[in-house]
Amino acid sequence: MLEVSGLQKKYKDKTVIHQMSFCMKPGEVIGLVGENGAGKSTLLQLLATVMQPTQGEIQLEGLSYSKDVKKVRRKIGYVPQDISIWDEFTVEENMLFFEKLSWKRRTKDQCRQLCLDMQLTHWKEGVQSLSGGMKRKLNLAISLLHDPVLLLLDEPTVGIDLKSKTEIGTYLHNLAKNEEKMIIYTSHDMDEIMNICDRVYAIGKDPFYTDLLKEKEVEIEVIT
Repeated sequence: MLEVSGLQKKYKDKTVIHQMSFCMKPGEVIGLVGENGAGKSTLLQLLATVMQPTQGEIQLEGLSYSKDVKKVRRKIGYVPQDISIWDEFTVEENMLFFEKLSWKRRTKDQCRQLCLDMQLTHWKEGVQSLSGGMKRKLNLAISLLHDPVLLLLDEPTVGIDLKSKTEIGTYLHNLAKNEEKMIIYTSHDMDEIMNICDRVYAIGKDPFYTDLLKEKEVEIEVIT
């Protein structure tokens, strides 16, 4: 379980996240929506231990972010919006390179299967020749090498074709349900949000997303 209590983040005199509290259980997919600058990416960075909160407490499977950060990091997979892979490598070379940096050992066949599970079949192909959708899939596969329990994704399907977007969405849904992963991700695609998420959190005070999703009978809660 992930438990967030009284979370706050300030940048100098600006408060981006106020008193945010929520929890999620294994097997859940939570979507984050809100206008640009509302704090979606900041929340993911806090949950990924990239940044420290100004105040508040986060626990993952009973481990405290403030006291057990090294153990917590082993349980987290984080994919920022910018794609972080080696363009001059093949898909295979990228997977094997990042496997060496992972906390969990994987065979070459296991690395390839991670790619195949999300319809990434270009094992020997150079990354520079891949489509945007295939690059996103590779980035996601790398984040799963150490078998995290919490997967944090910042706009994982932005700017890619509908086929790849659908395949990634289906994969994430099945991953959560079949392996009881906890998945949190940001998206501006409301159809994607409705099709994949169990719950949606709207960050910020803009009622646009809240009103839109309520009209479509999607369970949504405002957190700030």
